[in-house]
Amino acid sequence: MVKIIPENEARQGRWGWHGLRILIAALLLAFVAWGIAEIYGELAKTPATEQGSAPSG
Repeated sequence: MVKIIPENEARQGRWGWHGLRILIAALLLAFVAWGIAEIYGELAKTPATEQGSAPSG
């Protein structure tokens, strides 16, 4: 025998505060990763790129 469940009762959950917290946490993690990449990019510069001098030759 097949049990018929109405659509509004078959849902697993709504997008409430829990979903909003997950989206905000993901956004914050993305900003942290971006900041780390920026800091690493500044530290990885070679002295030749920082001075901007023309090569002699």
